[in-house]
Amino acid sequence: MIEKTIGQILDETAEKYPDNDALVYLNGPRYKYKEFREIVNKVAKGLIKLGVKKGDHVAVWAYNVPEWVILQFATAKIGAVLLTVNIYYKKAELEYLLKQSDTKYLFLIDRFKNVNYIETLHNVIPELKEGKRSEKFPYFEKAIFIGKERYAGMLNFDDIIKMGEEIDDETLYSIQNSLNCHDVVNMQYTSGTTGFPKGVMLTHYNIVNNAYWVGNYLGLTHKDRVCIPVPFFHCFGCVISTLNSVIHGATMVPIEIFDAEKVLKSVEAERCTVLYGVPTMFVRELNHPDFEKYDLTSLRTGIMAGAPCPVEVMKKVMNDMHMKEITICYGLTEASPVITQTKRDDPFEKRVETVGKPLPYVEVKIVDPESGEELPQNTPGELIAKGYNIMKGYYKMPEATEKTVRNGWLHTKDLAMMDEEGYVRILGRVDDMIIRGGENVYPREIEEFLYKHPKIKEIAVVGVPHPEYGEEVAAFVQLKEGEKATEEELRQFCLENIARYKVPKYFFFVDEYPMTASGKIQKFKLREMAKEKLGR
Repeated sequence: MIEKTIGQILDETAEKYPDNDALVYLNGPRYKYKEFREIVNKVAKGLIKLGVKKGDHVAVWAYNVPEWVILQFATAKIGAVLLTVNIYYKKAELEYLLKQSDTKYLFLIDRFKNVNYIETLHNVIPELKEGKRSEKFPYFEKAIFIGKERYAGMLNFDDIIKMGEEIDDETLYSIQNSLNCHDVVNMQYTSGTTGFPKGVMLTHYNIVNNAYWVGNYLGLTHKDRVCIPVPFFHCFGCVISTLNSVIHGATMVPIEIFDAEKVLKSVEAERCTVLYGVPTMFVRELNHPDFEKYDLTSLRTGIMAGAPCPVEVMKKVMNDMHMKEITICYGLTEASPVITQTKRDDPFEKRVETVGKPLPYVEVKIVDPESGEELPQNTPGELIAKGYNIMKGYYKMPEATEKTVRNGWLHTKDLAMMDEEGYVRILGRVDDMIIRGGENVYPREIEEFLYKHPKIKEIAVVGVPHPEYGEEVAAFVQLKEGEKATEEELRQFCLENIARYKVPKYFFFVDEYPMTASGKIQKFKLREMAKEKLGR
């Protein structure tokens, strides 16, 4: 186990590989490790001058811009807590987060899609324009704009760099050396699909070790170049991607906003060896009309995670994208985030049909969700986990923390089963399981089967209320471009291959799915859509 802070990790990597590319954008800045550490130190000193102290909450509201990564390491160097803000947030969500988290400083860009971040912030904190303190947000000190334009009551990112010139190296190193690896360094808000979002508190020790082991399973070295299309504000982005790369001396090649063609271009131009993504991203890359034009032969490995990984998609990624060594990770933010991972040399079936075994120093049990008793092998139940990677708790939510982490065990609310060799198969959420006429139906199993249909691009299966059976199976289908299919055709395909009680009673054809910002299909919204369509 590594007992070092993130600042120490960056310094060591910069000493080992000073001339190795650290952070590279296709049409943007390029930093070697010695240059990256230099800009991180300048910003860290600027934050000290600004008044940021150990334990202060510094929020970043931006997509994958270079300043995001710089701030991730600069805040860690001075003991501040980096607070990640979902790029899709609007007024009410921003207001909740700033208040609940006691944020002191907010770094932000101008806009994302149809949301003007500057206007939104001014609506939330109108006193900001006049440089006054807000009674509603007593902790809030300052907003800093990432860009060249000037806005009332805000500093600019360049101002922070300039301010850093007034702080000497000794001051920075003195603060950095006073930090403990068990201090909280990162706070991420859960997506809030049930109740209000909760701030997950993660320490240097949590995320450094988790990132190290994930990279170790990938065989990551200073010779690798990692394409990062996943959002930084998510654990997949700022732990598995950026921190993982820096620990192993690899090159980060981020995509500012996910675009399938930009990913393909970046992989080809930068000769990336590693590619990350949620299944939806890989589906879009594989189905891009110009996919065949791009040379992806530099790729060898990567991670598919963040949502259930369809077997058929995995097979195509391994063959068509040359990612023979791709792995699957499973976890959640509260676990820093990875709990299990497949290995590059696992048997093919295990690599495409399971989420691997628990990472070293992480324990996993499958228990009865009601009684909490451990279940036999190959029996579905709730997955619980214990180890170095489990969060310190939810910020200012002791009751929610006690419900989720009991006797050191994190209760994931995910349905899973473990085989004789210790490989884990995820079946869905505990509350996603469909009980049809007394039979347990696992959506994941039906989705995996339907992915084999040649006309289907994406599939999502949910349960909907039914007067006779309690629940019935509904499938939301997205067809491949130019394809046509009927409900009867898909139902017949199922009837010939799977048990009748698993066959979807309803098929709904959709052009797109309601998604979270991190690329997960929001099944609770699909259930609502189905109930509406069926008048239930």
